[in-house]
Amino acid sequence: MSAPLAADAQLADVRALLTREYGIDATATPLGGENRNFLVVAPDGRRFVLKFMLDGRMEQDLDLEHALVEHAAAATIPLALPRTVRTMAGAVGTRATADGALPRGRLLEYVAGTPWCESARATPARRRDLGRALAGLDRALETFAYPAAPPRTRRWDLRAASQHRPTIDLIDTPDRRRLAETMFHRWAACASLGLSTLPCSFIHGDANDENVLVEGDRVVGLLDFGDALLNPTVCELAIALAYAMLDTHDPLAAGAEVVAGYHAVRPLNADERRVLFPLVCGRLATTVTVAAERRGIDPHHPAWFITEDRAWRLIEQFAAIDPAEAQSRLTSSSAASTGAPASALMDSRRRHVSRALSVAYLEPLKIVRGAGQYLYDDRGRPYLDLVNNVCHVGHSHPRVVEAAATQMARLNTNTRYLYDELTEYAERLTATLPDPLEVCFFVNSGSEANELALRLARAHTKRRDVLVVDGAYHGNTSTLVAMSPYKFMGKGGAGRPESWVHVVPIPDGYRGKHPGRERAVGVAYGDDVRDVIASAGAPPAAMFVESLMSCGGQIDPPPGYMETAFRHVRAAGAVCVVDEVQVGFGRVGSHFWGFARQSVVPDVVVMGKPIGNGHPIGAVVTSRAIAASFENGMEFFSTFGGNPVSCAIGLAVLDVIRDEGLQARATRLGDRFVAGLRRLVDRHELIGDVRGAGLFLGVELVRDRSALEPAASEASHLVNRMKDRGILLSTDGPLDNVIKIKPPLVLTEDDVDMVVRVLDDELGHCGI
Repeated sequence: MSAPLAADAQLADVRALLTREYGIDATATPLGGENRNFLVVAPDGRRFVLKFMLDGRMEQDLDLEHALVEHAAAATIPLALPRTVRTMAGAVGTRATADGALPRGRLLEYVAGTPWCESARATPARRRDLGRALAGLDRALETFAYPAAPPRTRRWDLRAASQHRPTIDLIDTPDRRRLAETMFHRWAACASLGLSTLPCSFIHGDANDENVLVEGDRVVGLLDFGDALLNPTVCELAIALAYAMLDTHDPLAAGAEVVAGYHAVRPLNADERRVLFPLVCGRLATTVTVAAERRGIDPHHPAWFITEDRAWRLIEQFAAIDPAEAQSRLTSSSAASTGAPASALMDSRRRHVSRALSVAYLEPLKIVRGAGQYLYDDRGRPYLDLVNNVCHVGHSHPRVVEAAATQMARLNTNTRYLYDELTEYAERLTATLPDPLEVCFFVNSGSEANELALRLARAHTKRRDVLVVDGAYHGNTSTLVAMSPYKFMGKGGAGRPESWVHVVPIPDGYRGKHPGRERAVGVAYGDDVRDVIASAGAPPAAMFVESLMSCGGQIDPPPGYMETAFRHVRAAGAVCVVDEVQVGFGRVGSHFWGFARQSVVPDVVVMGKPIGNGHPIGAVVTSRAIAASFENGMEFFSTFGGNPVSCAIGLAVLDVIRDEGLQARATRLGDRFVAGLRRLVDRHELIGDVRGAGLFLGVELVRDRSALEPAASEASHLVNRMKDRGILLSTDGPLDNVIKIKPPLVLTEDDVDMVVRVLDDELGHCGI
């Protein structure tokens, strides 16, 4: 950026430039604006605007803007535009002076009219005309192509609004930070995911209330194409709405007038209507965060903050409105029916569904759809889903949905027939596992898979007893509940119900019998398994262990634990069963399977949950020797296990994990998450421990870090507060004091940073 010029010297240089480059002996008067602008009046009364670029734009940018305006002008749209006046040499703009006193500039035709913000209060007729004018411009620009155009991502690029989310912390009050977070959250969840599929074209990109010129009820001109860029076309309308709705009694009614005018000229499709309101939220959030950032640069700049307070007022209004209602009112369309209200569903559920089936949160949510890492309730409010490890590659992933629909339309049958999907899936699945794990059994759930794993172990060893880890949960059948301490030692449980179940200590390095996370601690916990085997009274058939323990409190065993435990188990003639239902398929990041972090190879691997991204699939993979022991003449058959649709879905999940790099993403985002959460440890005494791997994390809350007194009620309160902020978490662990984090792997850096910011805010705001 060029250094500011003294006023007299600046005007002298400007007049000299006008004479030299344009042959005009004219007066020049400074104007306001982001750049350095001058009103130029020639002796014959003609007026121009001389505009210097102070924001580091490239020469190609000026050429692009010139070409775009000329294209629009040639389309004879009813808008006056700032067309370029060429230099006497035929150039589009002037070059910077050698001494740097003047940067690059252009002489533009003067566009007459009154800025929207300086005119009388807008009427419905003028708002409709604004919509029509912008739609006409967008229709004209739909055919504009500029192959040499450099990639342009401006500060105000609505498609890239997330670039401003890190600056939320610069906003001066907690309440306003929360409001800005809400606006960005709506943009990210309700707009950004679908922008890539919307109609795209070059747009003006900044139809604010200073750039729109009016005469009475007519919009007559549009200034400043400096933010023009290739964008989803609907962003043009959203940006204009953010300004047209400022200072209005009923902003959605005012905005609906603009939308109606636009739609009459360039009809909006259903997807464009759906993202319109969240795009407006994104523009408003950008406005206030840019203002906060600029305040640290020059708090007294005459042009930087003229919209800020007005934008905050509109944000406050929008934060109190359900997005579904806003969308409906803004686009004058009826929102899709979402069925019975949540209260009626709860009444019906109490009458017809067992209360043993719990509902999350003090105020239950009615969820009507999901996409990526988000769930949406019946009011259109988005929630970042941090607990649904079932939808491993994202809710409603298009490739998984397509695979299911295509295969369902072609064939679905059972495994007594030959079909490609079964064998292809078995080959692909076993290719992710080490030798000798090569034989597959397909079922419908993790519970069925664990039940089958138990049968395999007993058939192979001819024994009955089983070792399980304290706090473990392996499924909902009677047998599995009997070998799940999380159930039989938890609420409603009556203690160990079966003599064949033997419980080994949970390898918890935070509050367990062996504190610490070094290898010696893992070995000590592994040796505890030896001691339990010695005291059991009967040799075990198997040890069942989760690679990382979920219901046990998001426990990541210390290194050396499984290696030591497995050595003792195998020395006793038993088999090692690893339950990967919660953590398999790349969730831990560093490895595709959680057990690989412990440098072990199990005898049986159990899979469920993420294997089908929400479709009911389970699997057991074992060695040929163990599988052969099961082949005793009694046929194993699962009616739906391994059917063609399930296999097609399983293949699609593997494809998405590979093609979208989700395992590497889990590593990257997990590291970012842990770093952010550990920063909070220093700020909030309530956080006792942060642990986990990849995107399988736990935050244990304690009232006293020395006594490790569990903070269960505080954990529940925090989870419900976070739900109100649009972030879904839950508690787990034997003491109900661990916040568990296990989201779909399509999470983003912005999501992680938002969660850390909001957790920090809520932990401080709630006084906990």
